[in-house]
Formats: sequence, structure tokens, C-alpha cells
Amino acid sequence: MANDSFDLVVDSSRYGIAMGLYQNNQRFEFFDNKARGESAGHVLDQLLSEANTSLDHVKRVLVTLGPGSFTGLRTGIAFCQGLCFSGKRELYGISTLEALTSLSKNPNNAVIIRARPGYWYLRYQNKEVFYSTQEVLSTLNSSNVLSDLIIDSFASEDLEIKNFIEQKKQEISLEVTLISGTELESFLVFLDQLKPSLIQEANYIQPSYFEKKS
Repeated sequence: MANDSFDLVVDSSRYGIAMGLYQNNQRFEFFDNKARGESAGHVLDQLLSEANTSLDHVKRVLVTLGPGSFTGLRTGIAFCQGLCFSGKRELYGISTLEALTSLSKNPNNAVIIRARPGYWYLRYQNKEVFYSTQEVLSTLNSSNVLSDLIIDSFASEDLEIKNFIEQKKQEISLEVTLISGTELESFLVFLDQLKPSLIQEANYIQPSYFEKKS
């Protein structure tokens, strides 16, 4: 990446919009858990102004592909595809769950974020699934190598998951990281591992309503 080039990271798969503009040691970030996807253009203009630069200097765009909010994913991916359609910048896509693994330095980690009440998106050992609370705990309890757990605020407040964490902290000194929504800078490590493509598809791993009802 040229010295005057910026990387843009966009995550609209969870709650609101998180967006970050990065160049070397410079970082310009925005996070609003109530913002709607339609405001993405305004947010980008704000970040470009803060960085005293223009869109022409953004050369790589990384967007999270979900799982997560259906509307958020559609608007976020479409917005980033629009930015890259001219060919002036490269578009990269990554699973939201995989991106969140960057919060742990230990490869034996698991990520849990809420899908809907009583159900979760779980990433563990490179597998991403939609599980009930009982299925999540059964999977992690059967593990002999789990060392780090990355969870959102909903998981941190769930009684069964809280009890599991307390038990594992005593047994294996489990490390727990709470997702804040502002972790975008850590996602940059994936840019050199991914291949750019203008075609990015949302990662919908949630079964249909008729397969599993909440």
C-alpha cells in the first residue's frame, strides 16, 4: 500500500454502523449502534474530512459479510461495492465471526454473538454455526483446547453462559474478551490474507424460521 493510501473498514452486520479509516499510525473511527445503513455515505464523508483526505486516497475496502442483521448486511455490502465499482480501489470481504477472532492471539478461541433470544452465532475451530444456548455450551464443554472466548454483551449477560465462563475460568484460566463494536483496526490483519473481489455475498448461516423457532 502506498504511503498516502488509506484502508477503509466497514461493519454494519451487527448493531448500527462501525467504520474506520486507517493509514500507517493514523486512525479515524466512527461507531454508532443506532445508526442506519443509509447514513454510511455521510459517515464516510465525515471520516475523510477528519483525515484531511479524499476518497481517491482510499485504495482498499474491507467489509464484514455477517452473519448478522439482514438489512445491515445488504446496505453495508452494497455501499462498499459501490465505492469499488470504478476499479479505483479493491474490495475485500470477511466473515464477521472470523474478523472477531483477531481479538485473540490464541488460535484456540471461540466467538459467540447473539442471533436472537436463546440462539447464537458460534465460530469455533474454523466452523460457523447457528446454535441454541444448550448447543453452544455442549460444543464448548466438549473441547479440550479452548483457551479464549470472545463474546458480545448479550452473551456476557446470559445466565447460562455466565455460569459456563465462571466454571471454565476456575478449570482452565479461560480468557474472555468482550466485544465493544469498535474493534475494526484489528480486522486489518486479514487484508493481506484475502483476495480482492467486487463480488461479495452476505454470510447467512441462520436456518429458516421453520427449521428452528425461537
